[in-house]
Amino acid sequence: SMSIKVAIKKMNLQGLRKKELKVNELMVMKKNRNPQLINCLDSYLVDKQFWLVMEYMDGGTLSDVISKTYLCEDEMAAISQECLRGLDFLHSNHVIHQDVKSGNILLRTDGSVKLADFGLFAQLTPEQSRQSSVVSTPGWMAPEVLTGQPYGPKVDIWSFGIVGIEMVEREVPYWNETPVLPQLLIATGGRQKLWQPNLFSSCLRDFLSCCLQRDEARRWSAKELLQ
Repeated sequence: SMSIKVAIKKMNLQGLRKKELKVNELMVMKKNRNPQLINCLDSYLVDKQFWLVMEYMDGGTLSDVISKTYLCEDEMAAISQECLRGLDFLHSNHVIHQDVKSGNILLRTDGSVKLADFGLFAQLTPEQSRQSSVVSTPGWMAPEVLTGQPYGPKVDIWSFGIVGIEMVEREVPYWNETPVLPQLLIATGGRQKLWQPNLFSSCLRDFLSCCLQRDEARRWSAKELLQ
């Protein structure tokens, strides 16, 4: 028999809200099969834990990679393309990821890149095309989330723009400041640019600028960025 390596995510089922998140994650993973999304192979209830069995990505997270090495622009472009394909697929199916960050992007040594961690997903309906609950990780949050506006799928694009800055500068903007400060700075229009833009191509600078438009209407969609 063939043996394959898998990853198992173990989650405690204490508290109803958490329980909903876990089931939400499973449903999203089972419903949205795509080469750029982590595949859920199975799930089990073990004692009071919920186990998600997922495909194993031997390259670790993008966050791990960034901490160990400098990426060249071609590598950044290849990773970005795969992530945007995954986001375009989700957004086309009216799903917002809501927690796009380097720690939720997984890599394999064969070059494949996949989005993971669907615990905070929002499924939009024709009646409700905007979300208003504040979830996601502070350093990657879009301005409209921080200021409490209803928001749509483009929050994921802002977050991916922050991932772009991470790939270039190997840290999240403001990450060394206190947690409150990044939120305040983003909400009030603080810096979301590269420290030394002239070291990089105009193509990369334009890409980040299209992702990090404070005005959601002017921010590009995943589909537009892929073109």
